[in-house]
Amino acid sequence: MVGVEQPFTSGQGYNHRLEIAERRMQDARSDARSLAAQNEKLNATLREARQKLVTLKAEVDALSEPPLTRGLVVALHEAQEDFPATLEVAALGRLLRVAALPQVLAEAAPGDGVLLNESSVAVQRCDPQPRGDLASVVEAGPGGAVVQTSSGDEVLLGLVPSLDPKSLTVGDTVLVDRQAGLVLGRVARSRVEELVLEEVPDVSYADIGGLGAQIEQIRDAVELPFLHRDAYRRYQLTPPKGILLYGPPGCGKTMIAKAVANSLGSGADGRGGSCFLNIKGPELLNKYVGESERQVRAIFERARELASEGRPVIVFFDEMDSLFRTRGSGVSSDVENTIVPQLLSEIDGVEGIDNVIVIGASNREDMIDPAILRPGRLDVKIKLERPTREGAAEIFAKYLTEQTPLHPEVAGVHELIELACEQIYAHTDQNRFLEVTYASEAKEVLWFGDFASGAMIRNIVDRAKKSAIKDELAGGSGGVSVQGIVDACRAEYVENEDLPNTTNPDDWARISGRRGERIVFLRTLVGQSHGQALD
Repeated sequence: MVGVEQPFTSGQGYNHRLEIAERRMQDARSDARSLAAQNEKLNATLREARQKLVTLKAEVDALSEPPLTRGLVVALHEAQEDFPATLEVAALGRLLRVAALPQVLAEAAPGDGVLLNESSVAVQRCDPQPRGDLASVVEAGPGGAVVQTSSGDEVLLGLVPSLDPKSLTVGDTVLVDRQAGLVLGRVARSRVEELVLEEVPDVSYADIGGLGAQIEQIRDAVELPFLHRDAYRRYQLTPPKGILLYGPPGCGKTMIAKAVANSLGSGADGRGGSCFLNIKGPELLNKYVGESERQVRAIFERARELASEGRPVIVFFDEMDSLFRTRGSGVSSDVENTIVPQLLSEIDGVEGIDNVIVIGASNREDMIDPAILRPGRLDVKIKLERPTREGAAEIFAKYLTEQTPLHPEVAGVHELIELACEQIYAHTDQNRFLEVTYASEAKEVLWFGDFASGAMIRNIVDRAKKSAIKDELAGGSGGVSVQGIVDACRAEYVENEDLPNTTNPDDWARISGRRGERIVFLRTLVGQSHGQALD
């Protein structure tokens, strides 16, 4: 009949049910995969939470642990019948014999650090802390070392295994733990060999110009006592202990000291020459109390050691005012309160300083402690003035020699020297350098030549030679020329125009060698005049 639904056949019903079952199976598998992924995420979250809990528990356990005590191993004691192996440890101001874990017993050695738990058991080995007292080695051997502490006591201490007794020499500075009774190691400190230059300089009197009178003075003071000892003994004369060379900067103080050592170093007295100890002053100063004084003692001990061989020894302190300032002046730290007496005790000490001469150089001799300058210490005081015109010509001749290449138009070096001296010392308008006002309100014009020095003269010659080299490289004839000397003098003049200290003119005057009435005002006369008055 029309409109009536036909029933499924048995085959069709079976296929329909199979399709439904397959769809349900696919849905179940999808749900299973989703649940598995969720389960994996939950597992990961649980593992992460567990790890955090373990970490937090470890942190809580660590925070609740009692503190560990640091100790220093003094000795190891082997196991005996009734006692296990133990360590002797210095800790908390006491010597303890403690038990230790097997690994610690196997690795620990005297001088090592260990950590002790609340039961005083060594549970861990650690690096020792570099702490202790400093001492000086008196004698060292396989059985230990005798050291002298800062208080002057001599004590016998053992050595850690890592320290070879053969590596220790008398005078070495070592780190010691007196509680543990051990020398822990050597300490690197500035030794006298690092502060002095033991050498015979290659500067001779022939290399110095314009200082003939001063050279004669210093030769009389230094060379006569060493080269003519018998004559001094016959006349019962005592050699000077020290000499002060003072004067403006660049006028040859250091060169003269080197020339003295070179002259004595020739061995003219048959004793094998001299030794020149050139003290590097800034390195002598040390922020630690007593260290600078120790180094002064070491310098003079070295000087006495060399002088005991019969050799003249020159101890040269350059810029002496920076080391031995007037005590209580208030212009520096208090280090001079101890270092000055140390120098005085070395010069006047009961040990004596035969064959040793102290030479000091300074351009501010007024700042050196008066106790050093008195007769019997620095007996001879030699002032090195700025060179005169004749002296400048001698200095120029040391650097402009017959071997110097000259421009073809130059007749000879004498022409250049005369020209250079005229450029420096002529009282012309272009050589007006400074106008000074004294405390009495008197004024004076100072000329370029009033500030000449050996160092400046050498600089002028070097400028002229460099100009000749540049001319030669540019294709010119080369050689030092008249124009090169003139340009070098003017360049040196202009370069020095701003150097005068107009803020404190009196201090500048002392450094530059101007003595006499106090200067209260400076005015430069190069280019635009300027200056400042003192308050």
